[in-house]
Amino acid sequence: MNRLGSASSPYLLQHADNPVDWWPWSAEALAEAQRRDVPILLSIGYAACHWCHVMAHESFEDADTAAVMNENFVNIKVDREERPDIDAVYMTATQAMTGQGGWPMTCFLTPDGEPFHCGTYYPPQPRMGMPSFGQLLDAVVTAWRDRREEIREAGGKIVAHLAEQTGPLSGSEVTGETLDEAVSVLRSQFDDATGGFGSAPKFPPSMVLEFLLRHHERTGAADALAMVDSCADAMARGGMYDQLAGGFARYSVDANWVVPHFEKMLYDNALLLRAYAHLARRTGSALAKRVAEETAEFLLRDMTTAQGAFTASLDADTEGVEGLTYVWAPAQLSEVLGEEDGAWAAELFGATEEGTFEHGTSTLQLRADPDDPQRLRRIRRQLLAVRTERPQPGRDDKVLAEWNGLAITALAEAGVALGHGGWIEAAGEAARYLLDVHLIDGRLRRASRAGAVGDAAGVLGDYACLAEGLLALHQATGEPSWLSEATALLDVALARFADPATLGAYFDTADDAEALVHRPADPGDNASPSGASALASALLTASALAGVDSAGRYREECERMMDRNGTLLSRAPRFAGNWLAVAEAAHSGPVQVAVVGGDDAQRALLRDVAAGAAHGGAVVLAGQPDAEGVPLLADRPLVGGDAAAYVCRGYVCDRPATSADELATALR
Repeated sequence: MNRLGSASSPYLLQHADNPVDWWPWSAEALAEAQRRDVPILLSIGYAACHWCHVMAHESFEDADTAAVMNENFVNIKVDREERPDIDAVYMTATQAMTGQGGWPMTCFLTPDGEPFHCGTYYPPQPRMGMPSFGQLLDAVVTAWRDRREEIREAGGKIVAHLAEQTGPLSGSEVTGETLDEAVSVLRSQFDDATGGFGSAPKFPPSMVLEFLLRHHERTGAADALAMVDSCADAMARGGMYDQLAGGFARYSVDANWVVPHFEKMLYDNALLLRAYAHLARRTGSALAKRVAEETAEFLLRDMTTAQGAFTASLDADTEGVEGLTYVWAPAQLSEVLGEEDGAWAAELFGATEEGTFEHGTSTLQLRADPDDPQRLRRIRRQLLAVRTERPQPGRDDKVLAEWNGLAITALAEAGVALGHGGWIEAAGEAARYLLDVHLIDGRLRRASRAGAVGDAAGVLGDYACLAEGLLALHQATGEPSWLSEATALLDVALARFADPATLGAYFDTADDAEALVHRPADPGDNASPSGASALASALLTASALAGVDSAGRYREECERMMDRNGTLLSRAPRFAGNWLAVAEAAHSGPVQVAVVGGDDAQRALLRDVAAGAAHGGAVVLAGQPDAEGVPLLADRPLVGGDAAAYVCRGYVCDRPATSADELATALR
């Protein structure tokens, strides 16, 4: 019996027809393992994961393999995106046991849920030193039969080890020197030849770029901006960026950004939209502006649900083949465009006869802008029209509160920075959906699908990222309800997720959430912000926007959180990009710009100047003086009947500026 048919997760539904007797994670599944006295086989993945599909086809669709699994295990399937708490616990165990992690994740647990053997992908036949999945199953069955008490004891020790290894950091004050040192460490790890950090595979360092750009804005450091420019240019011109439809793939398989891992994730594109929009705002880069606009349009066109929220991902595979939708051979280009344009496009996009990908096909790159941009626009339209007729990758259409929060923030901030009001409206529509559907009796649920909310409780990242998005909307629109909804979420996060034993430390799950064998608390930023750094960011922003009663405690808690994680910022800045961006904003004040004006045109002019000139992380809001429910505009009167901008840094304010030149000078 397979119990996944009624699941809300598209990933679980992909396995609903397997011959494996799958259970979703539940108390009933753990009780069944206790009743049968058999181990649990826990398989964790997500809908867009290429190797998850491979292992499913090779092993979980195989009747003989399924028979062994059903006879000897209680088999549990988990969508890591829907249950990041479960994923975090067993990923930590997998990394501790093997030195690495990834998906699909394959863990064997005692009936109590304690892990005793963990790994990732296993092939159907022994390969490159890896045992086959069948051999692994046989070995675990034998061990459970012959050495059961030893295994139970080992599982208990592993859980105890996890608790020791994942406790709160020792703490270190975050100063200007901390931020300077982080830039120096990042500079030593930067790849000058091809952009980015480290070697293959290369991941988009979105939050690190945001930090470096903010650092440059505050200090004028040329090295920081040079790293942002180099990396942003390399990613946008390589095969990881979709040169026809916009949007970024998950990462580059190679160091040169040529061959992507083709899945497109909402969190990557939200974070990259934000980074490119801020780069365009700061430098006027035409490339950064184009990429930001195309990425926003990709989100609105391809990642939006019928209800106005944003879906989780597009699959890496199309009909079981990775990259099938996206790659081209020179002959295919000529077939669509004709010989002359086809040859021009092949040279321009780096499509060779040998191919840069597989089987003589190439990913499309745009290493230099052509002399004839109109010709390029025409060719892109033609190629995209034909590509749209190809088989398309699957779409994981569940809605996650955390990732939607990132998208709302990006669209609201980019909409203000680049003057696209429609993006702000789209962000507002997504926010309204989340508040209407995901917020139940003041508590967030993590996921929904087709307008129906799931059972999984919101984790810290859900509360923090959605709160940040609502605060961005409050600034973009001046609407007071966004602020009140954001602070309500922050108050729940402070009350429910804080570690009572350690000031400034937070768990990823609430104090009344389902109890797992270990309560996860990972402060490190990875592909997306950690829940803790996202909370610190939202608290800092809220401290500049909220009323006096809340502002002080929000700021104090943000500072405690940064100092609690100061060691991470100084020692591992590549895994603390969002923390560092928050610290830069805090070090700058954060800058607060309150624009008041009775005349809409005057107010809009000053608002536009502030949006272009203020540093990243600044708080900018415009409206009527003393607007109800908008504390930043309180006691900020007009000056001589004209619009005025009040610029403050932390607790120190300049005299109000009444002209664009005065305001620009104040913000420099």
